[in-house]
Amino acid sequence: MITFYPGPSKVYPQVADYAQEAIRSGVVSLNHRSAGFMDIVKETLRLLHEKLAIPADYHIAFVSSATECWEIVAQSLTVTTSLHPYGGAFGKKWMEYAHRIKPMILPGEADVLCVVQNETSNGTQVRMDTLAQFRREFSGLIAVDAVSSLGGLVFDWSLADVWFASVQKCLGLPAGLAVLIYSPDALKQAEIIADRQYYNSLLFLHENITKYQTQFTPNGLGIYLLMRVLQQVGPISEIDALLRSRAADWYEFIEKETAWELLIGNPEQRSDTVIAVQGSEEAIRAVKTAAQNAGITLGNGYGDWKSNTFRIANFPAIEEWEMDTLKRFLRGYLC
Repeated sequence: MITFYPGPSKVYPQVADYAQEAIRSGVVSLNHRSAGFMDIVKETLRLLHEKLAIPADYHIAFVSSATECWEIVAQSLTVTTSLHPYGGAFGKKWMEYAHRIKPMILPGEADVLCVVQNETSNGTQVRMDTLAQFRREFSGLIAVDAVSSLGGLVFDWSLADVWFASVQKCLGLPAGLAVLIYSPDALKQAEIIADRQYYNSLLFLHENITKYQTQFTPNGLGIYLLMRVLQQVGPISEIDALLRSRAADWYEFIEKETAWELLIGNPEQRSDTVIAVQGSEEAIRAVKTAAQNAGITLGNGYGDWKSNTFRIANFPAIEEWEMDTLKRFLRGYLC
């Protein structure tokens, strides 16, 4: 089955071999305070900085999911409350989650701006020039949920203080691990707030990761697989160029060679990693069923767009022949 589901999505084919390698070599049984495990963490951090071009002074920690990162931002980095401009279901969910922890009273009191860079629910994105405008206009910390784009697109890391993503999308890995990237200013804010009452308080994460350890027994296999995938892939500039080219291809193909309609009309707002296609509920149900019968899994719609869209993941692990197969299917399918 070829999958274009936008998360969890296709994993790199080599991951199966890497997992067997981890079992055979005993990596999965390593004590997370041992020298062997700390070497894996150290190398994974080095590769993240190198392959994703993360600035040397930005710190990286490992947690379980992007949702956990929402919690860390609210607990460890928000003094009063956070501001959430959003354009989709996940941005709304983040706002609701954060405001349960630090309720919104007056928007002017917000000291953290929270932005979903790539909104998986509807195939939109916030581009770097918009983030740059936020940076100029907002004096507090900026946190970015980059779940559907980290590992796929080039970022200007200086435009935010916190970036995070789960690994099951552009990083081409199974779910169960997330990468949390934070600036020196974010660390200073955490030190001022001095939150130490939770197992995932940022200060605990930071104190442990500086020793190449974690504050809890981690997803050791996930970290090892991330290391091996990072060894395999090229620099982010190359991946970015590939995905943007593919995205332009997808949008042109859908508009010119199919009867389908794109959900997002403004090209400037369209995601480069998740393509959302709309139609009637009946047509969407029918095409998903037909695709499944042809050995292809299309992504379901999500949130307000659940019944009238399907989504196509444009992630690095998806191969050209798989995209060609889907294009042939859509070209021949009468919606």
